[in-house]
Amino acid sequence: MIDYEVLRIIWWCLIGVLLIGFAITDGFDLGVGSLLTLVGKTDEDRRIMINTIGPHWDGNQVWFITAGGAIFAAWPVIYATAFSGFYLALALTLIALWMRPLGFDYRSKLPNKKWRQSWDWALFAGGLIPALIFGVAFGNLLLGVPFEMDANLRSTYTGSFFGLLTPFALLTGLISVAMLLNHGATWLQLKTADNLLVRARSVSVVLSLATVVLFILAGLWVAFGIQGYVITSAVDTLATSNPLNKTVTVETGAWMQNYGRYPWMMLAPLTGIISGLACAWFSWKGRGGWAFVSSALSMTGIILTAGLSMFPFLMPSSTNPDVSLTMWDATSSLLTLKIMFAVACIFVPIVLGYTAYSFWVMRGRLKQSQMNQSHVLY
Repeated sequence: MIDYEVLRIIWWCLIGVLLIGFAITDGFDLGVGSLLTLVGKTDEDRRIMINTIGPHWDGNQVWFITAGGAIFAAWPVIYATAFSGFYLALALTLIALWMRPLGFDYRSKLPNKKWRQSWDWALFAGGLIPALIFGVAFGNLLLGVPFEMDANLRSTYTGSFFGLLTPFALLTGLISVAMLLNHGATWLQLKTADNLLVRARSVSVVLSLATVVLFILAGLWVAFGIQGYVITSAVDTLATSNPLNKTVTVETGAWMQNYGRYPWMMLAPLTGIISGLACAWFSWKGRGGWAFVSSALSMTGIILTAGLSMFPFLMPSSTNPDVSLTMWDATSSLLTLKIMFAVACIFVPIVLGYTAYSFWVMRGRLKQSQMNQSHVLY
């Protein structure tokens, strides 16, 4: 039997896998949507771009929904606190995401130029706004979220929406935008041809290098410019979840301490940087497949860097650090985690299997000569 401590670590890993899976799969179609007005110069170009993601975008969002459900079940206090504190940001994200199915379905219903351009901008916003907000949210987790908790474990958000838009959080938002748009550009290298392919390669080179530069800048800022959180009391990792049973101090550079204790963790930021540079090189050389793989590895490294830096914290509190939520005190019961683990062991491989199969079936490039054929969706 798996004990409580191990299950908590397993679910920390599984939710990380779900977030990375969402970034890799849904990331490229968010990126393609944001690139519609930059890479797509003609209506035919944009139709091709939309059709490259048409068979996949709704399936890709399953990762996002599953990650949200897993957080609700495994870390209910995190879910409750995040939705009360980030309510407006999450509402904006959902509104932006609504623009995507509407844009995909309605854009090509009419031949009117202004009609199609309006939906192009809606799809642009539907890709860019969530990418920015996801990055800003990660930045605020590293800074600490302004909330407090009473004796009955009821959390109260003490900040404001605009208080989330700090310089560091905006920097992490730009990292998210750059890496997701770059992922979209590498996808276009796999799925398009001719001038559209050439433009996608050029954009990917720039965005790959921008992602690496911004990531390094954020790393230096975390090391020397912002305060991290450290648990200073003994923690019973097998105890019933109670965020009030610990003391936490705030120190500059504290998020770097895990790398001193466990040097192998440096593989995460190194993967983010080296893979990002490799993506730029492969795009420049016209190796679209390797560029896509490198982009996926770079995003994996960047997301893991944030998670490993904060471990075991999930949502630190800037208002009262002692009530910060960690993987040891914010999880569901042992029985809940066991049931969820059994379900995950069954269904995660199924999801991976049909996702891989759908990508294999829909492989190949789209060209302008194919746009009027019956199999084209949009």
